[in-house]
Amino acid sequence: MAPERLKASWLNREPQFSAFANGLLLDFWRTREERSFMGVDDVPIHYVSFCSPQHDKTLVILPGRSESYVKYPEVAYDFYHLGYDIFIIDHRGQGRSGRMLDDREKGHVEAFDHYVDDLAKFIELEIMPRQSHRCYALAHSMGGAILSRFLLRYQEPTFRAVTLCAPMFGINLPMPRWLANFLVNQAELHTKRRNAYTLSTGQWQPLPYFINLLTHSYARYQRYLRYYADYSELRLGGPTYHWMRESMLMGDRLIENADKIQTPLIVLQASEDKVVNNRELQAFCEARQKAGTGEEKQKLLVIQGAHHEILFEKDVLRAQALNAICDFFDQN
Repeated sequence: MAPERLKASWLNREPQFSAFANGLLLDFWRTREERSFMGVDDVPIHYVSFCSPQHDKTLVILPGRSESYVKYPEVAYDFYHLGYDIFIIDHRGQGRSGRMLDDREKGHVEAFDHYVDDLAKFIELEIMPRQSHRCYALAHSMGGAILSRFLLRYQEPTFRAVTLCAPMFGINLPMPRWLANFLVNQAELHTKRRNAYTLSTGQWQPLPYFINLLTHSYARYQRYLRYYADYSELRLGGPTYHWMRESMLMGDRLIENADKIQTPLIVLQASEDKVVNNRELQAFCEARQKAGTGEEKQKLLVIQGAHHEILFEKDVLRAQALNAICDFFDQN
């Protein structure tokens, strides 16, 4: 499909979404290759790829907390047909990758850096050998924090440019930060408590569309619910206290060191985000702007009216985001 025709289709896909998902998208999904490797502490890390010998670009996609590559065929389809080989990784503790606690639905990690160690191993296996390709990365939410930490740790250039979609530099907490700090630090003193679901969370529950905080796209949200219904082993509930502590500390660290990331990057912010805290996201961008880091002209793009999942939003908002990402990658 010609890029112009593909980009035009982004603006009117929802009215025929079922036909698209069960036709072209399903055919594309069947061409996938699924692989795995052993991550930190012998946790199996699964990933999927879509490759063509005609392509000379590679895009690595890092999903958010609780997500799996099973959710990302539409994003993969769009970038594949723009000439990118696609790789999507399932982070440890979610998706098809290994879980670390007896209750598989607890969102847990022993150390946030383990996500980064897994990513580094994946890049060594799949991306480093692609010397002839221009390599890029697109990360959503928790994936944005993982990718940012990777770029901070490994200063030698792996990617020509990256996009962070609603990155998780701070979590939208139902309480003041000082109280959240107190609760997670107290929980840390007792193994059973540190590995328990955080306050007011538990196992996965399907929320009806009209109270969801993720997207305004009914068609895409229904598909998201279906993939959890069809693949119960992918379900993830609330996070543990230890996951919260690790994630909050990492968010603070990334904001403090934002100016040290050398890779050109663009940050997409959802104006109606109720999942990540946009104040911390803006603090990250402001730290980079003050330091004059990178040469990109547009450090922050606010998608007005969007909920957290920009890549799964209604057509007009999603198309705005995808066009901005494509333009940014093309400039680099």
